[in-house]
Amino acid sequence: MADEASELMRLLWGPHPQPKRGPKPALTLAGIARAGIEIADAEGLAALSMQRVAELLGKTKMSLYRYVPGRAELVALMVEAAITAPPEATGVVAAAEGDWRARLTTWSHSLVEVFVGHPWLLDATVGPRLMGPKELAWMEQALAALDGTGLTGAERMDAVVLLTSHVRGIALQARAATPSSGPEGRLLAALGEVLREHGEHYPALLAATTSAAEPGAQDQALAFGLARILDGLGALIAERAESPAA
Repeated sequence: MADEASELMRLLWGPHPQPKRGPKPALTLAGIARAGIEIADAEGLAALSMQRVAELLGKTKMSLYRYVPGRAELVALMVEAAITAPPEATGVVAAAEGDWRARLTTWSHSLVEVFVGHPWLLDATVGPRLMGPKELAWMEQALAALDGTGLTGAERMDAVVLLTSHVRGIALQARAATPSSGPEGRLLAALGEVLREHGEHYPALLAATTSAAEPGAQDQALAFGLARILDGLGALIAERAESPAA
């Protein structure tokens, strides 16, 4: 187990020494990860296997094991390759420096885009595991946005977990939606026939879905939930500012 963890650490964090002599390696870790991403993007993570990746690369499965010891390590490499740099690293929110709320809003919207762009990431980033540099950079940026707010380190970690959970929930709903209908539209369609027949037994639900069916009222859950989470953090930050000794 320790050897496996050490190997995964090397794959994600390096170094990746190149042979000084002999023929150039036939494959690269980046190329292997891209092949895995291609399969997972098209068919989902369940379709991924070392055999499928080897076939896509025109190699044998045994030759692939010279570079990546197994599927778990392959998935870890794919996660690191698929995740983009966090928004501040690309200058997107440089103007919001010091504005924790604006920074976390941009961070959350950007993270949703990552998950929507590669839906299999929702399955690959569950549970305790070794993370790569880019994934840790996302966590670092969110925590740094809360510097100077008076929140403890543990509270800042909890805030990031809360934001990430909200983002993942929205991305999960988006994964189940169709291109012509967002997640709320699909839910309303599924409920429509039942409520037409039995709506009198569920008056609150009928009223809510009728309102949600109005133009412009759907698929606002990301912004609504994010605003409520940040409102709560803002209230706690203001409370700490009023009683700093607490």
